[in-house]
Amino acid sequence: MPKRKTANDRSTSDLPRRGKEFVPPVTITLSPLLKSGVDVAFRETLYLMVLAFGRLYTCREAFGRSLGLTASQFIVLIGTAYRQGSEGVSIRGLADHTQLASTHVTTEVGRLIGKGLLTKQASTSDRRSVLVRLTPKGEDAIRTVNPLLRRVNDLLFTDVSREDFAVLSRFLEKFALNSEYALAEIRRAERQRSRSARAGQD
Repeated sequence: MPKRKTANDRSTSDLPRRGKEFVPPVTITLSPLLKSGVDVAFRETLYLMVLAFGRLYTCREAFGRSLGLTASQFIVLIGTAYRQGSEGVSIRGLADHTQLASTHVTTEVGRLIGKGLLTKQASTSDRRSVLVRLTPKGEDAIRTVNPLLRRVNDLLFTDVSREDFAVLSRFLEKFALNSEYALAEIRRAERQRSRSARAGQD
């Protein structure tokens, strides 16, 4: 039986070469996002985006916790508050407003109804659709969380101008659309990898 290599037995070819810098390939090829052909600034901006979005989600979780809700339940509740109008809001309208999947909204609406925060009834204009509204308890919940929500939002967006926010909004619209194509590419690559792995086992 061959003897297993130990750290002391490794040849010098197994060790990192000193005196020669490794230059990793760029992670993007779009020239507007490269600086002198280098992607360092691009990647640092991505890291900053992940940090910022993670903190934003942490705030969302805190708003939910203050009402005994999950982050998703909080978003569905407050989304209903701002979209219900005088008649109520449909599941589709709520999903479009909150950027959540309709199936997820349906699930959370059911849970919020169970907590006595929402109610639903058939639409008078389309019996196939249901309209969701806040209950009096739901209205009280929105009033309760609002002071915390305002304080946190004021801190999050201090020194952000109307123009800054408009630029951010336009960027996120493009980015959200592009992310659909990016996720489709990831799924394609994963299917290809899975097929290749199965072929290698045959």
